[in-house]
Amino acid sequence: MFDLDKWREIWATVRRHKLRTGLTAFGVFWGIFMLVVLLGAGKGLRNGVERQFNVAKNAVFVWSQRTSIPYAGLKVGRFVQFTNDDVVALQRGVPEAALVLPRNTLDGDFSIQYGTKSSTFSVKGEYPAFPAVRPVNLTEGRFINQPDIKERRKIAVIGERVVEVLFGDENPIGQEIRIKGIYFRVVGVFKGSGEAEEAQEDAQTIYIPLTALQNTFNKPNQVGFFAFIPKVGVPAKEVEIKVKQVLARQHKVAPTDERAFGSANVEEEYARVQGLFLGISSFSWLVSIGTILAGIIGVSNIMLIVVKERTKEIGIRKALGATPWSIVSLIVQESIVITAVAGMLGLLLGTALMAGINSMIAGQEIGFFANPQVDVSVALTAVALLVVAGAVAGLVPAAKAAQVQPVIALKDE
Repeated sequence: MFDLDKWREIWATVRRHKLRTGLTAFGVFWGIFMLVVLLGAGKGLRNGVERQFNVAKNAVFVWSQRTSIPYAGLKVGRFVQFTNDDVVALQRGVPEAALVLPRNTLDGDFSIQYGTKSSTFSVKGEYPAFPAVRPVNLTEGRFINQPDIKERRKIAVIGERVVEVLFGDENPIGQEIRIKGIYFRVVGVFKGSGEAEEAQEDAQTIYIPLTALQNTFNKPNQVGFFAFIPKVGVPAKEVEIKVKQVLARQHKVAPTDERAFGSANVEEEYARVQGLFLGISSFSWLVSIGTILAGIIGVSNIMLIVVKERTKEIGIRKALGATPWSIVSLIVQESIVITAVAGMLGLLLGTALMAGINSMIAGQEIGFFANPQVDVSVALTAVALLVVAGAVAGLVPAAKAAQVQPVIALKDE
């Protein structure tokens, strides 16, 4: 690799056959370029889709519906109302759950008031552990804590849209808003998360302690639905099944009644999305490697032509004492140079294209596409692939060159 004479010979050969070398190298260039672009675009799609999952990736949600099977003397069509007793039963009956989170929503058409201003917002009763299920991006103050739950404090954590409508430029922390005529002190402000519509809806939400919601708004002992986080290593599906079994026993629901409880398993949905992108990534590699192989075959064929053209020269070298290894190394080195240079150009151009697209869409809401990029590991793999490919492409021509007999080569015209 450090023999200056070899580099001069390689440069002279490439310069004599510019068009041939360029067309041959283009196959390798295009394969690497396609690989970088396809993987970068796939990463952008994955980032965009994962941005939609603004909840814990292994969360399970369970809510009540109406029964579809009569059981234990109870009629069909019965609505199951969750209670605080279910929380204790679930904590005991589902030890696989690291977090059992009861939740509720304040239903009805009502206005939230501050001074002379009023508007309609959603009010949700939560526990302090809620951010473990869905992030709450606090910009001021704090979230609900355990003393708030225990003492049923009338406190509120409000979204930025609530601040904008009710308070304007006034600092809301410490101020009191009226929810159905009941005063709640504002202790925190949060920013909406998720995509545009979801973030806007989130910003119009008010969180209050679940116990305060139950006690203040005539929902004693009522829970609307549950959220669960499994313990480390426990599949979410196992928690989902056990939760439904415990709730069925609690409310005398037939074990075969699949309509009594609704559920959403984020882990399963996330796994399906990951499987989809694994397929996209595999397809990208398959297409790109196929193109690279075609380019390598082209390089190998060109090197065979080079060996044929330089048969007499190779014979003279061997007659003067050149070793087979020196002949092989010259051909292999020339092959590596062609593939490496072409591949690196493809890698650089593909990476530059992805960086340009990333800078163009930075800060914009593009739905299911965000931050297209190429992993460093992929770039290193591509470089290693180029070196190996170049060596492989030159092996057959190099072996053919090493077998040239000086006497026969000197007779060749």
